[in-house]
Amino acid sequence: MEFVFEVLLQFGGEILLQTLFEVLAELGMRSMADTLQKPRTPLFSTIGFILWGLIAGGISLLLFPTSPIANPTLRAINLFITPTTIAAIMMFIGWARTKKGQPLVSLDRFGYAFVFAFAMALVRYIWVG
Repeated sequence: MEFVFEVLLQFGGEILLQTLFEVLAELGMRSMADTLQKPRTPLFSTIGFILWGLIAGGISLLLFPTSPIANPTLRAINLFITPTTIAAIMMFIGWARTKKGQPLVSLDRFGYAFVFAFAMALVRYIWVG
């Protein structure tokens, strides 16, 4: 039972960290929404979110140089669980914004949110020891 609690806390720490960065990125996108009204191609948007995710991963390493997940197998599993969870949270935020009649930004969609979070998780997976 203690092991299960420890694993849940470790995954929770990574999810919380990436949620913080994803929400900050979403707020930044929302603040720039008026200047970015020109439609973008999905390929360029995806490449941009990969780059922003890599940058966010690098910044997160400066702030949190260690991972709460010590087990290498769990860290590999986290590489997919956390981005999927984050993307679902951002999709839910987008759904709530749609219900309120607010405009959506790209990170309010599952695919773009997943790409951003996966790039960030990949940087953390590679560089956190």
